[in-house]
Amino acid sequence: MTATGVERAVTGYLNHLSVERGLAANTLASYRRDLRRYAEFLAGRGLDRADRIGPADVSAFLVRLREGDPDHPPLGASSAARTVVAVRGFHKFAHREGLTTDDPAREVRPPVPPRRLPKALPVTDVERILEASGAGDTPLALRDRALLELLYGTGARISEAVGLDVDDLDLDTGAVLLRGKGGKERIVPVGSYAGRAVTAYQVRARPALAAGGKGTPALFLNARGGRLSRQSAWTVLRHAAERANVPAEVSPHTLRHSFATHLLDGGADVRVVQELLGHASVTTTQVYTLVTVDKLREVYAATHPRARA
Repeated sequence: MTATGVERAVTGYLNHLSVERGLAANTLASYRRDLRRYAEFLAGRGLDRADRIGPADVSAFLVRLREGDPDHPPLGASSAARTVVAVRGFHKFAHREGLTTDDPAREVRPPVPPRRLPKALPVTDVERILEASGAGDTPLALRDRALLELLYGTGARISEAVGLDVDDLDLDTGAVLLRGKGGKERIVPVGSYAGRAVTAYQVRARPALAAGGKGTPALFLNARGGRLSRQSAWTVLRHAAERANVPAEVSPHTLRHSFATHLLDGGADVRVVQELLGHASVTTTQVYTLVTVDKLREVYAATHPRARA
């Protein structure tokens, strides 16, 4: 069967991606699959030449991606966006190569994936995890409790917590120096619970752990006396959540998300939370306000006498 003008143009684009752009085999396979579906869609509309495709055809293909058809299930926003990127790249190439007089996909935008809200735990679940982390009086149990109390009490990233040195904490004034992304530093208050847990660890546990190593300024140490790794810190959190029988999935950022959400639930200003989290833009922090609004809706629906029929 003779290839149509669209199919020949697609082949030329894929060769360009492979030879001149050097795309990886898996990426190239995805483009080939997406553009084959596009060519089939155009053929169904009687379009066999690239210069006959208009913006309405590209938009109709996007609608078909989201709605599905007898041969394809509906695509989510992320998958549809990937396909639209391939289509836009194809039309840009065809226009640049003189195969078309215009780029019909120029104004077509990929669908925006739904914003994923951070997962925050209820305060009671956080308290259960913190209690479970400090079960026992061993050096490792004291370290684990101090680590998780500090994570929740300051909103620090796990990488920031394990990167702390002893001198970064001033428990007399209740403050800690955190080094965030891009080497940016910020000073964050340390609450009384975290302060007591870190003090207990430094006095009763860290000297014993440090005795097994060569000497390091790191605050949180592993059993060999070296700096605790991010992976080990994550394991500490996961095991504490399992012992606490918290059913929700707990990730390395769970305590940070919970820290921010609980502050906003308590009435904290979003710009204060921005500073505490070390976000460069308040827009990044505002995603947590959506979580709080959802909580307000739940409370309203459950308690207001005329919230629902």
